[in-house]
Amino acid sequence: MGQTSSQSAPRSAANATPGCPIDHKLPPAASACPVPHDPAPKLAQCPIDHESINSLNQMPNMSQEATSSQSVALPTSRTESSIPRDPASKWEYPSPQQFYNALARKGRETPEELEHVETMVEIHNFLNEQAWQEVVKWEKRAYPDDDIQLARFKGRPGEMSPKARFWLFAGWLMPSRFNTEPPFDRHDWVVRRPKTGEEVRYVIDYYSAPPEPDGSPVFSLDVRPALDSFGSIKERIAAATEDVWAGLQESSKTVDSTRPQGS
Repeated sequence: MGQTSSQSAPRSAANATPGCPIDHKLPPAASACPVPHDPAPKLAQCPIDHESINSLNQMPNMSQEATSSQSVALPTSRTESSIPRDPASKWEYPSPQQFYNALARKGRETPEELEHVETMVEIHNFLNEQAWQEVVKWEKRAYPDDDIQLARFKGRPGEMSPKARFWLFAGWLMPSRFNTEPPFDRHDWVVRRPKTGEEVRYVIDYYSAPPEPDGSPVFSLDVRPALDSFGSIKERIAAATEDVWAGLQESSKTVDSTRPQGS
């Protein structure tokens, strides 16, 4: 199963900021996930999983007020996602103003960030929509009739998953074959299966990929169930087996097509 998915950013986002939204020319402290993260004592927490949670929508009460040095007004409207929170509502994304306020808390309140913040929000929303589609693909394998919901989530940019560490090590050993860049972000999503009440954790690693020839940014998402339950382990093994079998079948077709007729 395609647990790693490459996605091009929306055309409007690509036109506004060609290439990866992460500025790799900035110092290490500033070159990071386009989604700002607020520091905690030991772990940077995603601002959309902040300690100030609205009990009605389980989202942080991020300020909609403009900063004192802000020279341009930003939209305060929030976009509803396609991701169900419960049977009656869906999750909402932060507004550009809330997003910029989170940047300001990180000390990234600059004219350049202000100019591109709406594009950054668009890319953030796009990536999370694509991640949800990958989660749905996994869930439909074993639970095709259950309308799953995203119960809660957490940004973990300061922690690399074991799989990300493995591929980074592989890139160090064989840089010509494997990616040498770590993921720029990680999220853990807890999905609820309403029919059984079961909750399952998914790990999402976000990677930057080489841009399209026209400069459009491309991202690679590695979405998979966390290996913390027997059911998730079984699904991961089944998906890996299917991928290997599909690869063998494709190789067999290639050999057959190159074999001389009558042999």
